[in-house]
Amino acid sequence: MVSTSSWAVVGVPSSAAAHSRGLEKAPAALRAAGLLDALRGAGVGVRDDGDLPTATWRAHRGPDEPNDAERVTAGLHEVRERVGAVLDRAERPLVLGGECTVTIGVVAAVAERHPEVALVYVDGGQDLQLLPDHPDEPILDSMGVAHLLDLPGTWEPLAALGHRRPLLDGERLVFFGYSDGEEDTHGHVPAAVRIPADEVLADPEDAARRALAAVGDAPFVLHLDADVLDYLTLPAADIPTYGRGLDPATLDRALRVLGAGQGLRALVCAEVNPDHADEPALRAVVGLLTDALAAARP
Repeated sequence: MVSTSSWAVVGVPSSAAAHSRGLEKAPAALRAAGLLDALRGAGVGVRDDGDLPTATWRAHRGPDEPNDAERVTAGLHEVRERVGAVLDRAERPLVLGGECTVTIGVVAAVAERHPEVALVYVDGGQDLQLLPDHPDEPILDSMGVAHLLDLPGTWEPLAALGHRRPLLDGERLVFFGYSDGEEDTHGHVPAAVRIPADEVLADPEDAARRALAAVGDAPFVLHLDADVLDYLTLPAADIPTYGRGLDPATLDRALRVLGAGQGLRALVCAEVNPDHADEPALRAVVGLLTDALAAARP
């Protein structure tokens, strides 16, 4: 079969920014579930770029800081450098988290090379939590987008991860498939496009085309968090979403359209917890990634 694209798999085995352990096992588990063979069988040109160092969750918090913030930030600098090297080889990274703060490092790398970068955030939530709002839950994987946008109340070293602040313009952000009811309560992101789960369920192809229309011709990062799925239809996410998320068939239909977007520069898969997912669930995640990348344009 003719190769449709050139991708490099980068593993980020980290649960450092998560609520608990388990996510650090995801890159190895997805490979063991046949990811590379599935991609090659679908005609996707792919090589394995290996893993960054493992960072397992620990309770380690300084005063007025998110949990383990310095180690999370150091790890994301490594993500930025590794993803940048992949991009400089004219490849596209398929980044396997770990927790979803990995997308900060990916966007930082893409933004250095494409200042007009956009983000399609396929996620059960919007990750706009701020530490001052929730001091009793100092967990960074619910704050990733807030740091990309450099919102007031973010942790300074993480918001300054890249070459500019903010890393992402709110006008180039699409929230896609969220179902948790979280909103921008401070009104910081009025320009973002929001396509909630009920609209995706009603017509996944149309919803995906609307997302692509919103990013236009801009190079974009596609973020996929397993919690966008209804846990009762595919139990794989670290934090389950019950009865409100997308089903796998709907998500697959949307990803086929999103994957075909002309500007796709990187795909992130995050929040798959192998301690929650059996082998069929992991193979189902592999299938979703394969269908998205098989649709990608050369």
